[in-house]
Amino acid sequence: MSGLASIARAVPALTTSRTPVLTPVVAARFPHDRAAFTQGLQYLGGGVLLESTGQVGESGVRRVDLKTGRVQASVATPLAQAFGEGSTVLGSVAYHITWQSGVAFAFDAQTLRETGRYRYTGEGWGLANDGKYLIMSSGSPVLVWRDPKTFAIKRSVTVTDQGQPVRNLNELEYVQGSVYANVWLTDRIAKIDPATGKVTAWIDVSNLTREASTAAARTGKPLTFDDVPNGIAFIPERGTLLLTGKRWPTMFEVKVPGLKIETGVTGRGAVGR
Repeated sequence: MSGLASIARAVPALTTSRTPVLTPVVAARFPHDRAAFTQGLQYLGGGVLLESTGQVGESGVRRVDLKTGRVQASVATPLAQAFGEGSTVLGSVAYHITWQSGVAFAFDAQTLRETGRYRYTGEGWGLANDGKYLIMSSGSPVLVWRDPKTFAIKRSVTVTDQGQPVRNLNELEYVQGSVYANVWLTDRIAKIDPATGKVTAWIDVSNLTREASTAAARTGKPLTFDDVPNGIAFIPERGTLLLTGKRWPTMFEVKVPGLKIETGVTGRGAVGR
């Protein structure tokens, strides 16, 4: 198969599921770097994002200005042969995992200077945090919670929808007691109960995929098979999500039913500008 149309045909219709399906409403649009093969996304507060990117030789972590899409600071994934994956900031540390290299990196969240490395087994896909532990996906239906100081696994949960395992869990975000996960090669985001692993709702982002695809095609550089939805970040002071995709031209700020505005909060793991 090739092209986004083929991907859409390969995914079962969301309306066949008994799990609630939510449609995001676009509140704002921001520019997104077409060269960014987005693997991780997090809002840090003050209009700044942490974004990690993939592809061997192009992987890295960056601080990005939300309004302009301008990269404020960046660092390449320290292993040249590694394929960079998810990232998250917890406290003053930015963590970044790799796909098949089995190495995670710690950086100073402000300067992006490397401060440590960790080893793990299996693949690394998405990374988020709940304020205490790191939450990691591997493309399987299993999410694991890791100690941020040692990277040791503290607990795990299998994600299911109507009793069936949900595979290809990718980029993650922890929001108001739920884990949100992109499902690779689909237009679906799973809202997951971290205690049980059950999907409590699906977010259908097919409208965003169509808009991003149309915008990219207008520039003469259409999206490819790999340029799928990936990237979820929560803006607490507005109660909205930022959603984008790999090499998408647009970062969408959306409203989703159930999300609440949080006062006095500027972003999980926020650091100064």
